[in-house]
Amino acid sequence: MPSKEFTLDDIAQHNKEGDLWIVIDSKVYDLSRFADLHPGGAGVLYAAGVAGKDATQVFFGLHRLEVLQRPQYARLQIGAIRGQTQTIKPLGPGELSLVPYAEPTWLTPGYFSPYYSDNHRKFHKAMRTFLMEVVQPEAVRCEENGKRISQEVVDKLSEINFLAMRLGPGKHLKGLTLMVGIVKPEEYDYFHELILNTEIARFGTRAFVDGLLNGGVISLPPILNFGTPEQQAKFIPDILAGKKYISLAVSEAFAGSDVSGAQTVAVRDGDEWIVTGTKKWITNGTFSDYFTTLCKTDAGFVVLLIERSDAVSTKPVKTSYSSTAGTAYITFDKARVPVANTLGQVGKGMSIVLSNFNHERWMVTATSLGAQRLVVEECLKWTNQRIAFGKPLHAQAVVRAKLASMISRVEACQAWVENITYQMNNMSYHDQSDKLAGPIALLKQFVSKAGRETAEDATQIFGGRGITVTGMGKVIENYHRTSPFDAILAGAEDVLGDLGVRQAIRRMPKNARL
Repeated sequence: MPSKEFTLDDIAQHNKEGDLWIVIDSKVYDLSRFADLHPGGAGVLYAAGVAGKDATQVFFGLHRLEVLQRPQYARLQIGAIRGQTQTIKPLGPGELSLVPYAEPTWLTPGYFSPYYSDNHRKFHKAMRTFLMEVVQPEAVRCEENGKRISQEVVDKLSEINFLAMRLGPGKHLKGLTLMVGIVKPEEYDYFHELILNTEIARFGTRAFVDGLLNGGVISLPPILNFGTPEQQAKFIPDILAGKKYISLAVSEAFAGSDVSGAQTVAVRDGDEWIVTGTKKWITNGTFSDYFTTLCKTDAGFVVLLIERSDAVSTKPVKTSYSSTAGTAYITFDKARVPVANTLGQVGKGMSIVLSNFNHERWMVTATSLGAQRLVVEECLKWTNQRIAFGKPLHAQAVVRAKLASMISRVEACQAWVENITYQMNNMSYHDQSDKLAGPIALLKQFVSKAGRETAEDATQIFGGRGITVTGMGKVIENYHRTSPFDAILAGAEDVLGDLGVRQAIRRMPKNARL
């Protein structure tokens, strides 16, 4: 790091072509040779308010802080202004943001919550540190290049038993060391998992959230809850260890929210099933080794654990988010599956799939919540530093009104998510299936709708930057483009809203009258 000190008068002497210095947040940069390489053109740098001046305000009206941290730009620093110190710094691993509403109340200094213990706080700090150091660089790379998560990062995730923790509390955690021992398996609860889910969404990389082994999160519960000891011993260890990958294969071109419309057929042939059909929009399917698959039989639906083979082919489905999620179209061409790979009873497949939806939908709301809070933080920062009509953007009443709506929505979502999470902590799996299907359906509808409204408000606040893939508004662009996934995956909003109301009507007391 250059240690030479200058005065502002010194900087003012270097304000012309071939001799150009500027100051950004106390740091002095020599742009003499860089000017012609500037992506925005050299003319921007020779402007009267930039060349030979403190250009901090101008810079942060155009660029994100991370630009200064890139090696090719950091090396342009030649010193600092005498008597000044750097004030604008990125969050260090594990640190909390001090931007209002950037963190939930329980993480905000001076506020309280009945839901979280000291262990939750320790777990949160360790998880955020790990994700920022190990996962975030990978998330950014994969979101941009569309490649699947690397085995190197999967191995690091497996060291802390990441996938096992994403499955929530349960017997599958027995004997595992969770998050380097910070939480014991028997103490791990749904609030620990809620922390994990909200944290992985803080990078502004929606597709990578699904690419982060979401296939395992939604396809392993049927094995854990309905599989035989032999099935569990055969498949689960390698999947949790990151050596094998698995997807949930339910949706079809013929059947989305209408799960009962599934057309993939399984015909019994001695000790095997012969499976024929297709599945579509299958998360992680392009790189999965196993598929937890809903099939139709003469005796009703059945769930089979199908291994990849020559008779099982996958190809990418191009959607509006990055292909890092591994979204696949699967073809089962008379695939032979051992009867030993049947999960639960034949004819009970639909109940297995439906009972699996509660946790998946709750998980989607949690990651959506984390992403929405990040968007609120981005908007508060931007409206504070963006100068329009000679004033910060938040001087405009209409902008403040949008911020008020965004904050209100994310805090309402947080409160409802935490309430449902508390109920999950105090209910058995059976009770959750019985009592929470309706509330979780309504919760997901509410959170995903709130997210899309926030995406629209944020895009208006960022303007053209909010529809630009890179640069200042990249988080907003990504969220605006991908927030509909939260409204569709695990059940479309309208279908879930109807489900929630129908569940409530079923529980209406027969003697209820006005």
